[in-house]
Amino acid sequence: MTHAAVALIVRETAAGLQLLFIERATNENDPWSGNISFPGGKVENGDGDPRATAERETWEEVGIDLGKARYLGRLSDIASVRIAVHVSCFIYQMEEVAPLRLMQEEVQDAFWVPLSDLTDPSRHGEKSVRFDGQTMIRPGITLPHPGEPALWGLTYLLVMELITLLKLGR
Repeated sequence: MTHAAVALIVRETAAGLQLLFIERATNENDPWSGNISFPGGKVENGDGDPRATAERETWEEVGIDLGKARYLGRLSDIASVRIAVHVSCFIYQMEEVAPLRLMQEEVQDAFWVPLSDLTDPSRHGEKSVRFDGQTMIRPGITLPHPGEPALWGLTYLLVMELITLLKLGR
């Protein structure tokens, strides 16, 4: 089973908390091609531990140095039922974020979403999504971003755990 690690990055704005998401670049060899996720990737032998992977991948994918962020903890590890991958999620808070620098080969877009939109019940429901060349109906959240992409799958489950921990449930 592949082990991956992601960074859930939170920033505080005048309008409230926001979370950073990336849209994965289109790549026919990537089953998650074009999907919305947190920055992160596969744990490599030289990383030392999954948290180091999340930090390395975040730097590579969006140019954020998490060494300057406040580490808040981690969510429960989660595994995919369709593909053999186990994901660890680490939470960071940033006071200020420099302009993002995207790794074009892996990241098509990066954007911040207000936590209030993620907890808005009108955005939750069954979504038509594409994964590994197939269209499926899955629970998800419609994001306030051009094209209104759906947040679903492992990232959706991680966001729902965060919402539950913060007691902001619907």
